[in-house]
Amino acid sequence: MGAKTALLVYTERHPAELLRQTPELDRDAASALVAATHPGWTGTATFTESLPDCVYPPDGVVYAGSFPGIDVLCDQQAMVDRPSSQLAAHLLAPGAHRKTILHGMHSVVDWFGYAIWEDGVLLRSLSLAPDEGIIENIGPPLPFEAPFWAGEHPAVPMRGRPEYSLPFHPLDLGEAALRDLLGFAMEDRVLDSDIDASAIYLAGFEVPDANPITQADIDEFIRTHTRTRYSLGPDGTLTPIRE
Repeated sequence: MGAKTALLVYTERHPAELLRQTPELDRDAASALVAATHPGWTGTATFTESLPDCVYPPDGVVYAGSFPGIDVLCDQQAMVDRPSSQLAAHLLAPGAHRKTILHGMHSVVDWFGYAIWEDGVLLRSLSLAPDEGIIENIGPPLPFEAPFWAGEHPAVPMRGRPEYSLPFHPLDLGEAALRDLLGFAMEDRVLDSDIDASAIYLAGFEVPDANPITQADIDEFIRTHTRTRYSLGPDGTLTPIRE
């Protein structure tokens, strides 16, 4: 499984109800959503992509879709380990009077996290990865989680690897969450009840890095840090090299 997501959805009803009929993209509203979630940004959409190709945008790009009753934002700003405290206020603001859904997962580290706010009030937040364990677990679990916590989807360790540190694979739960919360899955088999996510198009926007590293930052780091080189001894110990 290699799926990655960085999704924020602001919706008046269940997303699947609003997206099932493949509504037409409102480009002006999508641009306004990007402007609201990227303070100081001004620009226009430069391309469109179908929803499954947008869920984890590359650096410097966000995807946005505005449709009747629902806005979808694919943005790496949503990749936060602790949604309850780390999601920026300007990313919550568009959902102040409706439901906000965050869904993020990263296959490289087997991390998955999701959160739900209703009228700005946090109802549920779960974030977990095998190395860190359960990072955040706030609010009552939703029904789709129950089979995983009950041990019905145990993680199977790879041959030669130690036993998996969690009772299930976070990305398996992430797929279940994506289907339950948004109406489709990335790598799971397609169900008759799924929406046709490939028929829904979002607008792509080029945006500046939210936290760019400048040459001045690099110079300051070099000035305030000492570099030490080491030699490897015959017994495997590291010895600092005096220069």
